[in-house]
Amino acid sequence: MTVSKMLRGKVALVTGAGRGVGAEIAKMMALRGAKVIVNDLGGTSEGEGKDQTPALKTVRAIRDAGGEAEANFSSVADFDAAQDMVDQAIESFGRIDIVINNAGILRDCIFHKMTQADWDLVIDVHLKGSFNTSRAAAPYFRQQEAGVFVHMTSTSGLIGNFGQANYMAAKLGIVGLSKSLALDMSRFGVRSNCISPFAWSRMIGTIPINDGLQKKRVEKLKQMTPDKVAAVAVALCGDGAVDVTGQIFAVRNNEIFLMGQHRPLRGLHDSMGWSPESVIERAFPAMMSNFYPLDRSQDIFSWDPV
Repeated sequence: MTVSKMLRGKVALVTGAGRGVGAEIAKMMALRGAKVIVNDLGGTSEGEGKDQTPALKTVRAIRDAGGEAEANFSSVADFDAAQDMVDQAIESFGRIDIVINNAGILRDCIFHKMTQADWDLVIDVHLKGSFNTSRAAAPYFRQQEAGVFVHMTSTSGLIGNFGQANYMAAKLGIVGLSKSLALDMSRFGVRSNCISPFAWSRMIGTIPINDGLQKKRVEKLKQMTPDKVAAVAVALCGDGAVDVTGQIFAVRNNEIFLMGQHRPLRGLHDSMGWSPESVIERAFPAMMSNFYPLDRSQDIFSWDPV
């Protein structure tokens, strides 16, 4: 199959691109003509340590395939470092067109045992990191009246999961950030979307296996390779997606879903006004059939990936 050069002339910053989904996005972008800044701190899945090897490995793979890439080893959680990433793209390749906010860590813990560090580190990398890189690129996108943001959210935030209050809050916050960028910058031809990826990665590999059911679930996850997510991310960055902005997509093996966004489900009116007692007696019972249960991602996506 002939690979199009749909991103020829574009310059992309991909964070967390040393491994997994980020690496596949960076390589697929380069294969389609983009020049790429490959950012990866090289820390553990818990956000500890540094290692330049992952980013350099992705850069080498891109160059070996005939593409152009430069490595960046900074943390997205650092506002000034994020600005340096965008500046590096401009100094190396002359412009910046695309920001893929993929970097992330996990600090899973049941809520009543979660520490301040567990909370702060996850929020800093996922949510603040996405703000930092987006904010650094936004003035350039505005000036050139074009640009694309793609942010990684999660069904943990969109639906729910146990022991991930920090991660869920960050990932749902990213949805709000993306929608705000889409609204604020549409007048400048800039678009912003989210992807909720189902893919086997280093972070997903930290899922504890406590029973046969969980082991079976993990084996299914291993079938969902990062390149399936990368295909949608790259598509969102192409000129063919010029009318796609403010959306949330989930990618699950060969399935692509457009995810819902918050809208009213049901309303009640009382011309006399509501009291706490009447809310309990009338409003809650009337709405109860529309209440959401305490679902987790695996409850909603209950079928095998196809």
